[in-house]
Amino acid sequence: MSLPANFNGSKPILDPANAAMLLIDHQSGLFQTIGDMPFTRVRAHATALAKMATLAGLPVITTASVPQGPNGPLIPEIHAAAPHAQYVARRGEINAWDNPDFVAAVKATGRKQLIIAGTITSVCMAFPSIAAVADGYQVFAVIDASGTYSKMAEEITLARVVQAGVVPMDTAAVASELQKTWHRDDAQQWAEIYTRIFPNYQLLIESYTKAQDVQKNHEALDSQRA
Repeated sequence: MSLPANFNGSKPILDPANAAMLLIDHQSGLFQTIGDMPFTRVRAHATALAKMATLAGLPVITTASVPQGPNGPLIPEIHAAAPHAQYVARRGEINAWDNPDFVAAVKATGRKQLIIAGTITSVCMAFPSIAAVADGYQVFAVIDASGTYSKMAEEITLARVVQAGVVPMDTAAVASELQKTWHRDDAQQWAEIYTRIFPNYQLLIESYTKAQDVQKNHEALDSQRA
């Protein structure tokens, strides 16, 4: 049985004070290759990761694979949601971890946990995740904020990274582990993040808000009107 690497008996959970987020190759051209889930979902989830990193105070590092070529530019939502994100240009390396500037930027954060998502999953997410584990980092791969060309490729990649000691997660789980509690001043902003992950959550918020307004404003119910 494969176990998460580099945790040395500690719980494989996220520590917001020790984590950095790496958002790799979320590019408009590469999104057109996604076949394991709707590309709009990957786009929304990557943006949600950027937003939660901002709220939780996590360093964010982005990079792109030949963005002036067919792989296309990074989606703009990521840097809009995380204005503090650092972009690292690569010199053609397919594996971001093969770029010394990218690795240097990660080391400069001082964080030992890495939350990684990338398109495509089997390459742009998997390669640096496996390499970072080998370099001693605790790595969490966000599967539903990455995308690849088939469900089979996703399943094979998931098996591969787990064998390497990577911890797989989904976007909602990352949000919940970073948020930790609803008893915080920015709880409303966290609620908005969940609407990006599962849009139907917005319906719950609207229903709850309306119920609160009815009580606060002593609104007469339609069923009780004369």
